[in-house]
Amino acid sequence: MQKSEGSGGTQLKNRARGDYDQRTSSSTQIKHRNAVQGSKSSLSTSSPESARKLHPRPSDKLNPKTINPFGEQSRAPSAFAAIYSKGGIPCRLVHGSVKHRLQWECPPESLSFDPLLITLAEGLRETKHPYTFVSKEGFRELLLVRGASEKAVPLLPRLIPVLKAALVHSDDEVFERGLNALVQLSVVVGPSLNDHLKHLLTSLSKRLMDKKFKEPITSALQKLEQRGGSDFCCVSR
Repeated sequence: MQKSEGSGGTQLKNRARGDYDQRTSSSTQIKHRNAVQGSKSSLSTSSPESARKLHPRPSDKLNPKTINPFGEQSRAPSAFAAIYSKGGIPCRLVHGSVKHRLQWECPPESLSFDPLLITLAEGLRETKHPYTFVSKEGFRELLLVRGASEKAVPLLPRLIPVLKAALVHSDDEVFERGLNALVQLSVVVGPSLNDHLKHLLTSLSKRLMDKKFKEPITSALQKLEQRGGSDFCCVSR
């Protein structure tokens, strides 16, 4: 009788111990799970992105997450690039084995200079291919057509500010394209350019301080004088 009771007591103790061990194990697993989740949470909140969410900067209201003002893709295309991509420039670049050329959709002499010539002049400030070539070559070829002088002279008040923007540009290649375009324009319009040169000579004189541009600017001024005639001397003083 005593053995039976001793055996039953032992079983109760073992069962109680087992329940205790099971509860302890479950408690340990829950604590471990909570610790892992807490660690992940702390890692996520310590990231720069989470820090910005918890402590937003005043500039975040001006620059939403979806907009990166310094990203290449977020920059709006220039006016010339937008017009070119929409087919507003009636010519396309043809890649050759030796050099590139333009292919016009219709004879250039049949095209109106307004606003095409001004648009091409605005493209001189581009710094990416193919816009650089299209604007430079398109401007040159359009001025070569018959009757270019009659079409270009009325546009001079609008053309000069655009060319000046190229001449004051910080990019050396843009300046060179602007300088060449000015000489090309002077060949076509002649003395009609004189009245507008005063707006450009200051920009040219500043670039004369740069040794690498001294020779091309001097040459350009000589050509402007040749095309401008005697009235050019009065303008250049």
